[in-house]
Amino acid sequence: MTDARLLGDDEAAFIAAARSNDAAQFALITERYRRELRVHCYRMLANYEDAQDMTQETFLRVWNKRESFKGHAALRTWLYRIATNACLDFLEKRNDRTPVPAELPDAGSEVRYLQPYPDRMLPEDPQESVVARETIELAFIVAVQHLPPRQRAVFILRDVLGWPASKAADALELTVASVTSALQRARVTMREQLPARRLDWRSPATHELSDDERGVVRSYMDAHERNDLDGLMALLRDDLRFAMLPDPGTLIVTARDAVDGWVSGGLFQRGHDDWRCIATTVNRMPAAVLYLRTPDNPEYRLFNIAILHIVDGKIAELTGFDATDKPWLGLPAAL
Repeated sequence: MTDARLLGDDEAAFIAAARSNDAAQFALITERYRRELRVHCYRMLANYEDAQDMTQETFLRVWNKRESFKGHAALRTWLYRIATNACLDFLEKRNDRTPVPAELPDAGSEVRYLQPYPDRMLPEDPQESVVARETIELAFIVAVQHLPPRQRAVFILRDVLGWPASKAADALELTVASVTSALQRARVTMREQLPARRLDWRSPATHELSDDERGVVRSYMDAHERNDLDGLMALLRDDLRFAMLPDPGTLIVTARDAVDGWVSGGLFQRGHDDWRCIATTVNRMPAAVLYLRTPDNPEYRLFNIAILHIVDGKIAELTGFDATDKPWLGLPAAL
């Protein structure tokens, strides 16, 4: 029997709660890990609602397996192991959780189940969060989805969380050699998916937006509110990557073609030309939340959220999501 006096406070308290079947104390101990485990599940699944479900599944499994925890590993390690395997079990049962080829040439593939992750739900302590900006941005999350599930788990445990190979192997019930091989293959795929991005995931960069990013977001919102199509066009790169999820059809278009396409689809036309916007951040990325007032409604109603990847003062990628069915984003329904 493990001597609880040799354990950390969380490990000793967890073992005591497990032995006494103290559900309230158990919940108190494990709840502090919820946010970081949800981020971990989100990286595995790219979908906030799935990540919520798998985090809850993790806690159910932890409760059911509570007596098997002997303190030989840190409680956090044990929880991550259970969460990772819950995600792998989920992916094994789903055939709709892999990228699909884009419908247009040169657009690559699409992750249609991708959902934004609200910054307000990230872990509060940056030392504990393990959420360097580069590893929560949409491009990274999408790239990870191109890895087979077990390879994906290896990559996240090793290169994002910084686990040693032996620890990752134990969590996934693999050999160290298998983990090393899977990681090498995963790194090749990530370099292919993110050729121009920083690839040193374990060296955290700043979490904050730059003044340049904040300025572009303000200009983007101002152009919407004034229906300034020329101003909007001036903010977009001529190789803009645009997607409106979960609809199919990621596009790589010129700035003019993008704006012309939005207009032909009805935006900035009568009935869709009275906008108000608020700035926010999701996935540690700048975003504009768009509210539309129609002639038959006195309020500006929540319309969508545009997440922007900004490079050298221009919008290089714009990923839009219908914001009306995502209460977890914490956005007001009307202004």
